[in-house]
Amino acid sequence: MKKFNDFRIKLIPFLPDLIGGALWTLPLKGIEEHEEYIDVYTDEGSGVTKDKIKKILDEFVKRNILERYEIYVFDLDDRNWNAEWEKNVGVIEVSERIVIKPSFKDYSAEEGQIILEIDPKMSFGTGEHETTRLMLRLLEKYLLPGAEVLDLGSGTAVLSICAAKLGAKKVLAVDNNEWCYVNGLENTKRNNVTDKVEVKLGELKDVENKVFDLVLANINKNVLLEIRKDLVDRVSKGGFLILSGILKEDKNDIIDAYSKSGVLNKEIISENEWIGAVFKKA
Repeated sequence: MKKFNDFRIKLIPFLPDLIGGALWTLPLKGIEEHEEYIDVYTDEGSGVTKDKIKKILDEFVKRNILERYEIYVFDLDDRNWNAEWEKNVGVIEVSERIVIKPSFKDYSAEEGQIILEIDPKMSFGTGEHETTRLMLRLLEKYLLPGAEVLDLGSGTAVLSICAAKLGAKKVLAVDNNEWCYVNGLENTKRNNVTDKVEVKLGELKDVENKVFDLVLANINKNVLLEIRKDLVDRVSKGGFLILSGILKEDKNDIIDAYSKSGVLNKEIISENEWIGAVFKKA
């Protein structure tokens, strides 16, 4: 039996025609469009790899056309594709303390570990992408117990859930995508943190005019630059701002812009081509 590969790609924003046109430069068998993702089919021996697809998609990120994406790879010998998806989504140990797992995977937690049970649907924030892992590692380091937290562009609400489990007093998870809003509600309920985490559909301008001890924003460079003043205004004196969704080549632009907006750069960490940045408000 001839074998095929399915590269399932979640795109934010969802631009199937534009991205599909670029991907057709590879030897594909077909592209199938769904509500918020595309399936890209190839012959097993075509030479198309996840890295080759990433190279094309990263160009759209660099040009600020795509904010972010995630890729899952399936073998189509088993035509139950949902079962294949579940099989390929695994447990991710972000740090010694933080673990992300889907609800359908078993994991024996060690003493002191924080388990984030996330079913992503079509929201961003599964731990598969470097920026999510960078944000979680920095959140673990800089969150102080009892802090009030704003998570802007919350996706699956994974950062908000982690903040609550790390000891935050209150967390506001905000995303302007309705699918993310619904998924965030599901995941906060699944993790029993609804008493601490409020999920809100909207943008920064829709958030009550107050300050937070810690502000999180895993968004692309252009948006981070556009909203930098408003974002900094939401950080309390002595509070922290953690950013990602930033390519290494854009590090200086972000540091310069935010340093001029009233916060000091405290730390930069990286994974592959992505960085996470921490700022403190004097």
